[in-house]
Amino acid sequence: MKFVFFAVFSVSLFAQARLDPAALLQPLASSWPTYNGDYSGRRYSALSQINASNVSSLALAWVYRANPGSDQAGGGGNVPVIKSTPLEINGVLYFTVPDHVWAIDARSGRPIWHYEWKNSKGGWHIGNRGVGVSGNWLYFETPDCNLVSLNLKDGKERWHTEICDLDQFYYASVAPVIVRNHVITGVSGDDLDIPGYIESHDPATGALQWRWYTHPEPGDPEAQSWPNVEAMLHGGGMTWVPSTYDPELNLIYFGTGNPQPVIAGKARKGDNLYTECIIALNPDTGKLKWYFQPSPHDTHDWDAVQTPVLFDGEIKGEKRKLLAQASRNGWFFVLDRATGKSLVTSEFVKTNWAKEVNEKGQPVPNPRKEPKLDGVLVSPDQGGGVNWPPPSFNPETGLFYANAARAFSVYYLYEDDDKPEGWGGNDRGGWSEAMLQAIDYQTGKIRWSHKWPGNGGGVRSGLLSTAGKLLFAGDTNQNLVALDPEQGTPLWHAGLHAQMTNGPITYELDGVQYVVAAAGDSLYGFALNSAQR
Repeated sequence: MKFVFFAVFSVSLFAQARLDPAALLQPLASSWPTYNGDYSGRRYSALSQINASNVSSLALAWVYRANPGSDQAGGGGNVPVIKSTPLEINGVLYFTVPDHVWAIDARSGRPIWHYEWKNSKGGWHIGNRGVGVSGNWLYFETPDCNLVSLNLKDGKERWHTEICDLDQFYYASVAPVIVRNHVITGVSGDDLDIPGYIESHDPATGALQWRWYTHPEPGDPEAQSWPNVEAMLHGGGMTWVPSTYDPELNLIYFGTGNPQPVIAGKARKGDNLYTECIIALNPDTGKLKWYFQPSPHDTHDWDAVQTPVLFDGEIKGEKRKLLAQASRNGWFFVLDRATGKSLVTSEFVKTNWAKEVNEKGQPVPNPRKEPKLDGVLVSPDQGGGVNWPPPSFNPETGLFYANAARAFSVYYLYEDDDKPEGWGGNDRGGWSEAMLQAIDYQTGKIRWSHKWPGNGGGVRSGLLSTAGKLLFAGDTNQNLVALDPEQGTPLWHAGLHAQMTNGPITYELDGVQYVVAAAGDSLYGFALNSAQR
């Protein structure tokens, strides 16, 4: 491993390189200290200097192009793809691509330090979602299954510890989330016969505190959702998107991935808990509080890892602590986050795979839409109604926003035996269209829908909403777009050199509000000129 320190900045900037853990408990305002901005996952900022009346004057302030100087950096060859959400803390931005971490000046985009993980034993360099920070320390995961801690000030390594087994085809790409004295990590896998899990590490030493597997214990009632213990213990359910947290209930929330084999479900009859679930755990013990399964017995690769967004609101006149998820299977769910009870279930894009909704609020799979040797037309496709990029919830509008796709493809089985291996099948693409959906959380109905130009559902942009009555998103034509969150009307756009590759963020320094977006190998910083502030 190595780090490079660029000694071109004032000592005062480095002296401020610390995050007070209490800041993670505050509503999102002038900084962006964790993956979703705050623990809630709403990606809603109270900043309003940039607003609907002046956003047309938003202009490029700086660009930083990542140059890792490595053969594998998250996109193939030596071209990195920034899938991480940058964190902004005391005037510094921290972001990653696989095996690399950068600190750059949040006012100018100039580099401060760059760390490279040199002990790499391989792993899948498909992407990295960023870092977690607490106090003077930074944490990130490497493709070859390590959790690494760096000094926030200069990028020097403190320690590293193994969090998964590369020889079993795990890899690590999740942005850690720090909850008090817990560094919460997740894992990814190569869709082979391995179980998913989430675990907690000591922030000072890296020591393992607890691990929770995404399957029931043998003998538990939920184990009956699998045909046998062997299938259950090798059943998948990866945890590859960061969690959210309610400090009052002291619960972390996260989604789990698809069961295995991915497409061929003959050898794993049943609902296959706890794959394709929204999970609530106690972060101190790793004990399960409740679960809800958006996709029972999934055979279409529709991970339920999408961000569980937390907010308080009313359902049928009753005030509740709520959790909402727009799931990859095309359905929107609102749950009571204290109990996991379903309150709202609705489609946010048109689907054809469910025959009904049961008393638990779950869509019930239609057996006729199971993959077949001669194929079956299913909506959505494998990419899903949404994928992993994060949504946003605006408490002023009461709307949940998702960058979505309506898509059809034909699902095929390749193996029809009793114990298929690997995926056992796949899908072949068909027609798709991309749109930005605004969902009324109280009813699940679409308040407005903005169709992105052209066909194709491959938008991989997360979202940001602000108190300036703005919603920021990436479109299908390599633009960062600002829309009216009430009506969905586009108000401004700026062309980037590639499609956005994670959600935009915003922060304020020295009286200037910035909006930063990642596209391909570059970060773009935007601000108003001085006359418009």
